[in-house]
Parts: sequence; C-alpha cells; structure tokens
Amino acid sequence: MGKTFGRKMNYSSIGQFLDNVTPTPMRGPIAIILAEDNCELAATLRHHLDLGFARVILLAGEDIQVPEALAPRIERIETDVFADDALINAVNKIAQAAPGAWLYYCYNAEFLFFPFCETRSISDLTTFHGEERRTAMLSYVIDLYASDLERYPNAVSLEDAHLDRAGYYALPRKDPGQNWAGKDRQMDFFGGLRWRFEEHVPWARRKIDRISLFRAQKGALLHPDYTFSDEEMNTYACPWHHNLTAAICSFRTAKALRTNPGSRSEIRSFRWHSSEPFRWNSQQLMDLGLMEPGQWF
Repeated sequence: MGKTFGRKMNYSSIGQFLDNVTPTPMRGPIAIILAEDNCELAATLRHHLDLGFARVILLAGEDIQVPEALAPRIERIETDVFADDALINAVNKIAQAAPGAWLYYCYNAEFLFFPFCETRSISDLTTFHGEERRTAMLSYVIDLYASDLERYPNAVSLEDAHLDRAGYYALPRKDPGQNWAGKDRQMDFFGGLRWRFEEHVPWARRKIDRISLFRAQKGALLHPDYTFSDEEMNTYACPWHHNLTAAICSFRTAKALRTNPGSRSEIRSFRWHSSEPFRWNSQQLMDLGLMEPGQWF
C-alpha cells in the first residue's frame, strides 16, 4: 500500500513532515519547490497549482513570504535552503516515505512545461508515461532572461522573458566501466546561458538535463547532478520508441549570473542573435525541439 501525507499546512522540519505521513493511498502527483528567495515565488506556486498537482510542498526559510491567497493550498516545511544539497536531500526523504507516488521538484522562478500542458493536466501526463512503463522523465532546464537588464537588473521578468532558440547540444554520457562506450540511452545536454557564459559556471553545473519527474521507489536515490542511482531512470527513452520529455523554464541561472559580483560586472546583456521572446506555451518549446511529445498526440 502506498502512502500519502496529512493535511497540516506548516511543518517546522522535514522530520515533522515525515512524521505526519499516514498509510493511506497516495493520490495525484506532488510538486516539491525549494524557495531560495522570494523572486517570483507566487508565480511559481500558482503555475504548478494550475498544472494540476495534487500537493505542492514548499521548502522555505523563515524570510520567505507566501501570499495569503495561496497559503491554504501549500504545505510548507521550514528548511535551511542553503544547506548542502538541501533540495536533493528533501526529495530523497519524501520519495522514500512515499513509494509509488509521482514526484516533481524545482526551485522558485522555475516553471514546468510539458507537451500540451495548456489542455492536459500533470495527472494526464504521468498516467500516460506510466502506461508506457516509464518511471521517470527527462527534462531540459531552459534558461529564461530579461532582455533589458537596465530595467530588470536581476534579469527576471515574466513580461520580458527571452530564451535561446539555438545553441543546444548533447554528448554521450560516459560509463566509468567502459573506455569507449557511453551509457545506454543517456546523454549529457548543454546550452543556454551556462554554455554561452561557461567561464562563469563550474563544469559540474553546466549540464541542463534534469530527471525532475519520477515515480518514487525504495532504494532509488536522487544524486546532486539530478540523476538517479537507478540507471534506467536516467534514460531519455525506452528501447523501442521515443518518450515524452519536459522543459523547466528557469530564471535561476540568469539570476545567479547577475547576483555573482564576478559575472555581474562583465555581463551587460544576455541577448544575442539567437534570442527570442518566450511565449509561455508548450508549442513554442516543441517547435524549437526543446521537448518531445513522443507518442502522445
């Protein structure tokens, strides 16, 4: 039998939250969102609630403010969000407490998109993906940025959001046990601001792939590079055909590059010849090849 979570809305720690787990069937996908700051937090929460997540869990410090209108729909866990691997550790603890549940995780100022999300819910997505015998979904973190940094100095603007329409590439993921062969159906994906401004980004943080949506199972643990200990969960498709993928449209990298003193002084604009306005719809992302509808029509 699966597990679900009680309906208390505020918890002082992840431990108290897990103590509230009760042995009743889990219903609906769950979103876990870590708030590093208040930047577009309300928009992030509202976006994921509108996608149809049955539960939205917010990991936040005391200084994070949730609008009163959204607070009754959010389960909040007080968290040291700047502790090492804070999101990874929380996701693993929740996943191990709720095997069988579909979980999704992200940070504030990040927005999940999947094929046809304007007319289909997250439950529709996970139901179809499960019917294809898949337990995890590859997503690409697509960098968003404001085109006018004088007007938006932190590079965050929902109205002026832009993305790169080109400059993405993939490399076979190396298998430590093989000198020449890459891992089966696994790639490392690159592009966006982390590629264009790579001199400001550590190598380990340049990948844009993330296994962000998965069905929790005992023993399958999320790693700090957003891959799982179960290698099949890290594959982009099953052996017989293409599968769905998703996109996480994120201001996080742009915000970090504008916050860090070293990069802030050197970056006057994020715009280049391959920038285009983000239209906040799934069709644009599919047209650009930034997510895959697979067999879902």
